[in-house]
Amino acid sequence: MAKVLCVLYDDPVGGYPPKYARDDIPKIDRYPDGQTTPTPKGLDFKPGELVGCVSGELGLRKFLESQGHTLVVTSDKDRPDSTFDKELPDAEIVISQPFWPAYLTAERFAKAKKLKLAITAGIGSDHVDLQAAMNHGVTVAEVTYSNSISVSEHVVMMILALVRNYLPSHQWVVDGGWNIADCVERSYDVEGMNVGTVGAGRIGTAVLRRLKPFDVKLHYTDRHRLPTELEKELDLTFHPDAEALVKVCDVVTINMPLHPETEGLFDDALIGKMKRGTYLVNTARAKICDRDAIVRALESGQLAGYAGDVWFPQPPPRDHPWRTMPHEAMTPHISGSSLSAQARYAAGTREILECWFEGRPIREEYLIVAEGKLAGAGAHAYTPGDATRGAEDAARFTGSPGQGPGK
Repeated sequence: MAKVLCVLYDDPVGGYPPKYARDDIPKIDRYPDGQTTPTPKGLDFKPGELVGCVSGELGLRKFLESQGHTLVVTSDKDRPDSTFDKELPDAEIVISQPFWPAYLTAERFAKAKKLKLAITAGIGSDHVDLQAAMNHGVTVAEVTYSNSISVSEHVVMMILALVRNYLPSHQWVVDGGWNIADCVERSYDVEGMNVGTVGAGRIGTAVLRRLKPFDVKLHYTDRHRLPTELEKELDLTFHPDAEALVKVCDVVTINMPLHPETEGLFDDALIGKMKRGTYLVNTARAKICDRDAIVRALESGQLAGYAGDVWFPQPPPRDHPWRTMPHEAMTPHISGSSLSAQARYAAGTREILECWFEGRPIREEYLIVAEGKLAGAGAHAYTPGDATRGAEDAARFTGSPGQGPGK
């Protein structure tokens, strides 16, 4: 029997919700490319429930314990003597989310002698040292496409919030004011702007589709060029690299995976080649951007605004400069963890576990690392290497009551 170690974010500060804002969520059977949504043999939760936090347990406890497996669920993951570190040495399976990642570094792989499978409940497995996973023969899998559309919706929201100066305008209302001139002095129309995505996979393409009705001029760059018919349908302009794209765009959105080739891509040099007053949106991974270069660009006016849903490490320390930099629209990493998305990535996690325990193949599109090499979606999106360096800084986060280390 296996020990399954699951790391999830904390419950709501006010306690697990006794009821929800809606009674149900729409049922989706297929994604836009025809891939079916997760198909586990059963579910022990109602879609639309909060299952991504500690008490939700991804709806896995009944399933796992009925088969004699042990499930340990915690949010304590970053301290040197964390629950995660204490439980890791005899865990066969580790489950983590990108939103509150358990960083599987080379050092932790060395301690995890029994580890065979690392599952990302969601998409994006850069919190795992993929090179170490290959070296140790550990399979890495994620629930590909489960929250891609969720993230693309968040991107469009952030673009509009930045360009229209929404958050500062809302704050005037909260503060009891009616300061229209203050609100509109940084407010523009998106219509007619050049908008580009660095990365045009499932999320990037979904962003382009959702922006088309806004009558903007669409641009993209990606290591895999899109089909000609799609370029014509959306009237896309392809650029060979990020530098060529950012020179012409008013809004840039980052929708690419983090790996050694993309880490630190948006540094002072690249940002300096952008049009003055560009808006930058990043729901991919924070380390694709140089942290301090973003701050400098906002302070100088080179960037008109930065909206990010991703940080490094996660959670970020209280003194992380992105919390206080000007003209930001930051959120915790929530874009892919809506209640709708949770239903899919929790179901996908169970599907992966069912396949693993029954000796059936895991879907090819869910695989990141298998048999000592990049596989499936991982071979398409990643390069070998490690992007977890610096993750130990997450231990400096001090949460408010009910929010993790330091509580």
